[in-house]
Amino acid sequence: MRAALVGPRLALSWLTVLPVRGPHSIGRDEGRKAISWTPAVGALLGAISAILLWLFEFASLPSLVAGLVTVASLALLTRGMHVDGLADTADGLGCYGPPERAREVMQSGSAGPFGVATVALVLAIQAAGLGQLAQENAWVSVLLAIMVGRVAVVFACRRGIAPATTTGFGALVADSQSRVVVAAWAVVTLAVSLVAVQERWWQGPVVTVVALSAAALGVRHCVRRFGGVSGDVLGATLEVSTTITVVGLLLGG
Repeated sequence: MRAALVGPRLALSWLTVLPVRGPHSIGRDEGRKAISWTPAVGALLGAISAILLWLFEFASLPSLVAGLVTVASLALLTRGMHVDGLADTADGLGCYGPPERAREVMQSGSAGPFGVATVALVLAIQAAGLGQLAQENAWVSVLLAIMVGRVAVVFACRRGIAPATTTGFGALVADSQSRVVVAAWAVVTLAVSLVAVQERWWQGPVVTVVALSAAALGVRHCVRRFGGVSGDVLGATLEVSTTITVVGLLLGG
């Protein structure tokens, strides 16, 4: 029983600030299990976000302010590591030179102009979008958008995608997810997406497929540019796919 809880406990410990303790020693097997549970953590964070937005809507808070506070709360709940990964990846993609140079820029510890601009744009879109979804009482859409970002991480760690380096988070979880796990989460996410937009049942699945496909293309480009997947790339994949989903679910609203 305790072994079965390693994955969800480590996923919560890694991906949130919730007081959950993971295993003392973490290797490839533990990392694989944790990534397999990442979408479940996304569903939990999506539910928390939907509750926050509902409370703000009940309190008559302007939708943009509600969205901004919710995005800030998500950053606090996740230690801001996905946002940091987005900034580092943008800086790495924006620099010249071979993969080694790009990875050096990503690991410098400071955000450059590409990173700052990308984070500002992505978080602004998320905030405005989540606030609008709340105004439309689209609570399942809120949950779905945040969950899709975590499903994209599972896709990015699927078998055949190598890590950029032999150390670090990417080396621990890249090339770890089987086709069965990837397919299972794809089916679950598509099932949730069917009820995301009540007037147009097809919109949720279409947006989900587009977001995950765009994330896959982005990961492929990062693999070519950086020589593989890193923790920063996973964070960027999560944030970008979440943003695409938010925008897609608002189309036609």
